[in-house]
Amino acid sequence: MIPGAEIMSIEVIGDEFWQLSWDERHNAANKEGITLLFDKPKEYTSARIVNIVKKFLDVNKAGHSGTLDPKATGLMVVCTGKKTKSLNELLGCDKEYEGVLVLGERTKSYDTETEVFEKADISHITNEQIAEAVKELTGEISQVPPMFSAVKHKGKPLYKMARKGQVMEIAPRQVNVKVFEVSQLNGNEITFRVHCTKGTYIRSLVSDLGDKLGVGAHLKELRRTKIGDLDIKNALGAEDFINRNRK
Repeated sequence: MIPGAEIMSIEVIGDEFWQLSWDERHNAANKEGITLLFDKPKEYTSARIVNIVKKFLDVNKAGHSGTLDPKATGLMVVCTGKKTKSLNELLGCDKEYEGVLVLGERTKSYDTETEVFEKADISHITNEQIAEAVKELTGEISQVPPMFSAVKHKGKPLYKMARKGQVMEIAPRQVNVKVFEVSQLNGNEITFRVHCTKGTYIRSLVSDLGDKLGVGAHLKELRRTKIGDLDIKNALGAEDFINRNRK
């Protein structure tokens, strides 16, 4: 475990839950509540995962541990019933991610949601330069969230304004990038791993790395692997969850 990661007392459902009848699972989810780990598929919204739980376990109250972009995959925690009270604890936890970035190409969304609008020659960029830029983006840093994000301005999500071509001035935030590891440059791609505090935007981190190198960059792939001590290896796929709860 990485130093500083949280020790949590959150109980996640185990194999015994799936030995229960559907009615017993439904009652448990509604009365005392349960905590589920999901491996969110690409293009699914976080809200869609919550709605799947509500529909297939027939629960009224459910929530998740923090939005994961539709283009991203990986760990999501969904709580039902009384267990939704533990979501505040989860929201404050550190997160871990793995991903792939493309160097020398900029997009307005900082990922593949929007088209590349600028390309730059990266033939002069060395792995040593990348390592130095990564070092500058590790630790306590000031970061501006992307316009294509759920951050709100006067009650409206920024992404709705961004899709209309509007640009707002966004106040920077202080975040802590505890670990930022990168691979050797392979063509124009770099794989990476990040361990960071809540509120960190990986898309902004990638874009800032490209800016420091003077060539731009955008996020190609992102996968969340940990929330606190909760690990993706114990997560359930959405389709698996649906199939287990078909009446």
